[in-house]
This record gives sequence, C-alpha cells and structure tokens, in this order.
Amino acid sequence: MSFKYVQLAIGTLLTDEEVRLRFLRAPRETLLELTERCWELTEGEIEALLATDPHLWSAVAAKLPSRLQRCSLRSHEDASQD
Repeated sequence: MSFKYVQLAIGTLLTDEEVRLRFLRAPRETLLELTERCWELTEGEIEALLATDPHLWSAVAAKLPSRLQRCSLRSHEDASQD
C-alpha cells in the first residue's frame, strides 16, 4: 500500500482551508470527491481519516505559518451553502 495519497490528503486538509471546511461538514463526501480526482485512497485509508478527531485538522492548521496555507477567498457563509 502506498501512502502517497494519504499524505496528499493530510497535507490538503491542513493547508487548504476550503477543502478542510468541506471535510468538516461532509467528511466522507469530501474524501470520495478526492478519489474522483484520481487520488487512490483505499476504503481503509478513508476510514482511518474519518476516524481522526475532526478538531485536529483546524488545530494543526492554525499552528502552520500562513505562507504554507491556501485560505478560502469565500466568506464562511458562502462556503456553508455548498
């Protein structure tokens, strides 16, 4: 099993605010969307990511330098309507 796509998923959840917000609202759907982009996440890897404490992603992201993050240009209200 290759962890390349797990690493990409974790990196994306930590550095891409828009993806992280979608994941917090609809975790399974967000991961399935990533697999539709040819990210080869196995069901076991998806389950492991879903089992992770959801607060972890925002807590770690908050500690990263802003230069390493892609922030959403949409308001949080706009993002919540997806």
